[in-house]
Amino acid sequence: MRPNKLAQIHAAAFPQDRSWSAQEFEQLMASDFVTLISDANGFALTRLVAGETELLTLAVDPAQQNQGIGRGLLQRWLDIPADTAFLEVAADNAPAIHLYSSLGFEITATRRRYYLRKDAAAVDALTMSLDLTRRHPAVS
Repeated sequence: MRPNKLAQIHAAAFPQDRSWSAQEFEQLMASDFVTLISDANGFALTRLVAGETELLTLAVDPAQQNQGIGRGLLQRWLDIPADTAFLEVAADNAPAIHLYSSLGFEITATRRRYYLRKDAAAVDALTMSLDLTRRHPAVS
């Protein structure tokens, strides 16, 4: 999936937030540590450093939401060998929090007023994490 398409889906999925530009996606994907997991209607952008994998963003075309696309992208992400997975999610994004919790993520911290909103008050970010060592046992 090309950076322009990523930016288009991201803007549609997060109309209340500042969307990421095609240039920002292109710069992120130039990193050896960043992985794009995608299908025709959505994507997950992740980063893996020192055994920790971070979900940078997950976006699904709003017309295709609630069809399991996001869950499928997340499951592909969680198959990446790592010790810990973590992400940040807006505290008011109940569907995403429910999805992440259903996959075993737990809230571990809060970043106050992290997400700046267009024409609205800033929203806290919840940091959620998942111990992947249970999914990917160490090989002896």
